[in-house]
Amino acid sequence: MSASCRRVTLKSLFGATFGVLVAATVVSAPPAAADEWPQVPDYPTPVSTFETKNFLTPTDLDYWNPLVNSPRLSSPYGTSTRIVCQSFHGTTFACWQADRDGNPHKLTSLPFNFPSIVGNGMVNSPSHFVYPFWDAGS
Repeated sequence: MSASCRRVTLKSLFGATFGVLVAATVVSAPPAAADEWPQVPDYPTPVSTFETKNFLTPTDLDYWNPLVNSPRLSSPYGTSTRIVCQSFHGTTFACWQADRDGNPHKLTSLPFNFPSIVGNGMVNSPSHFVYPFWDAGS
């Protein structure tokens, strides 16, 4: 088998696996509800709330590289709308992203940073966040 055939096969395998993960997220996701931006408390806390665009998206080549251990985002908006995340001691555990109208939606965190194969499950390991599916008719 030639190298180009192996690359296509490997890319197809990653694409199929990603499809299964997204489908599992959709099936297990509750119906979309009105979300709110996280509030910054007025007291000292180890939880930090911050705006970011520091994500690899499917249009970035490194998003598909399993050896790149950076945060990933699967969203119809890429990083073009506001994204607010919360972290605890450097580990991001929750993120929200605005839709076109500026309304916040809590992102789903996948159990590991797919398709990255390095660093998964380690402390402070980057996450893969997915924009929630919505009812386009409402």
